[in-house]
Amino acid sequence: MTLFVMVPAFLVTTSRAADAPPAKGTPVILDTDIGDDIDDTWALALLLNSPELDLKLVVGDYGKREYRAQLLAKFLARAGRSDIPVGLGLDVAPHGTGRQAEWVKDYPLKSYPGQIRTDGVQAIIDTIMHSPQPVTLVGIGPAPNIAAALKREPRIALHARFVGMDGSVRQGYGRGTPPCAEWNVKADPAALQAVFAAPWDITITPLDTCGIVSLGGEKYQRVCRATGRTVADLIPNYRIWLAAERNTPVTTNETHSSTLFDTVAVYLAIQPDLCVMEDLNLRVTDDGFTVIDPSARTVHVATRWKDLGAYEDFLVNRLAGAGPH
Repeated sequence: MTLFVMVPAFLVTTSRAADAPPAKGTPVILDTDIGDDIDDTWALALLLNSPELDLKLVVGDYGKREYRAQLLAKFLARAGRSDIPVGLGLDVAPHGTGRQAEWVKDYPLKSYPGQIRTDGVQAIIDTIMHSPQPVTLVGIGPAPNIAAALKREPRIALHARFVGMDGSVRQGYGRGTPPCAEWNVKADPAALQAVFAAPWDITITPLDTCGIVSLGGEKYQRVCRATGRTVADLIPNYRIWLAAERNTPVTTNETHSSTLFDTVAVYLAIQPDLCVMEDLNLRVTDDGFTVIDPSARTVHVATRWKDLGAYEDFLVNRLAGAGPH
C-alpha cells in the first residue's frame, strides 16, 4: 500500500542537493552545541555517514545561535546536504562565537542554499509531530531547546525517543575518577530534568563510556587522509579548533583526536551492541549530577564498553569511507 502524507509548506526545504542520498533509515533530529568542543563536529560527520539514520533537522542549542547555525549550515552545504534544514536555537546565554569562528567568518547564514528555521524549538516540534515514523532526537549539548519544546508541545515525547550524551554515573572525566557534574548537565540541570521527566524512551552515554573515546596512530591518520565530501572539512575544523586553544597558527602535525564524547550518542542511535547497557533509575540533581535513585525514572545507560577498539574501528570506517560495519 502506498501512503501519501500531506506535509505543511513550512516544512518543505527550499532545495535538495543533487548528491543527497534518498531518504531512508530512522528519522533523526540533532540538537547540538556545536562550535564549543570539537566533538560535535565529529558527531555530525558520523551521522552524515550513517545510512541507518535519516537526518531531518539540525538545531544549535545553548546560546550562540547565529554562530552555531553558521557552522551547521556551512558544514552541511559543503557536504552536499543542504536538503537538511538548520534551526536557530533559543537566544539564551552564552552569546558570541567559539573556537571554530575562523572557519565561518566569511560565511553569512543567508548564503545557505537550504532552509533556515529561525525558531529552532518550533522546528523540533514540527519535525516530530509531522513525521510518519517515530523520531530519534539526539541531544549532544545542554538541552534548553528540548526543554522548551517539551513545554510548548508535551506530545512530542509520545512520538520520539531521546538519545543523549549526558551525565556521569560511576566515572568522571578520565579513567578511575569519581563521578562528577558532567558539562551538558551542569550547564542547565533544569533542562535535563525536564527531558528526564518526559514519558519517552531515554538512552544516554555518560562519561563512563564516551569520556574515554579518542583516535590515535593509524586510526587517526586514516581519518586525516579521508577525502569524502561529508568529512573533508572535519580535520580542518579540528586544526582551527586546536589553534584557537593554543593561540598558535593552525597546525598540521597533530597525532590524535581530542576526546570524541558526542560520537557515542550517534552510535547509540544506531545500535548499542559494543556497549554494556544497564537500565538504571537516574535522577538529575540541581547541581548537575546524575545519581542512581530507586525512586527515579528508568534510563538505558551505556555504562562500559564491551570492545572499545571495535568502536574505534567502527568510527574510523564510517568516517574514512569503508562503509557500514
